[in-house]
Amino acid sequence: TSAKDLRRKMTEAEVMLWSKLRRNSVYGLKFRRQHPVGPYIADFACVPSRLIVEVDGATHCSDEELAYDRKRDAFLKEQGWRVVRIWNGDIYKDLDTIVEMIGSLVRPLRPASPDTSPVNGGGK
Repeated sequence: TSAKDLRRKMTEAEVMLWSKLRRNSVYGLKFRRQHPVGPYIADFACVPSRLIVEVDGATHCSDEELAYDRKRDAFLKEQGWRVVRIWNGDIYKDLDTIVEMIGSLVRPLRPASPDTSPVNGGGK
């Protein structure tokens, strides 16, 4: 399955989350959907912050799937990515809190603006 195919077949939870991540809406950072990383395709990736967001449903509960996810996450971490997994149900229940949590993971990695940089005296 290609990234292009997966973009066409996004789950309802992925569509909901993508509606909040697209167009640089989380701290001005760009997220990509169905982003290839090595042999895997991440549901969502913020390349500048090296953050991958995986949206998991009931299929991720079997021992076989959990083992696959552990192997996949280990590979991604070896490549310098951080991986966060979010359950479909959490997206349905409280999407805004999920987006805030994702924002808290990317926010510390944003460079300071020139107006607030300690090098420039901490602001105007």
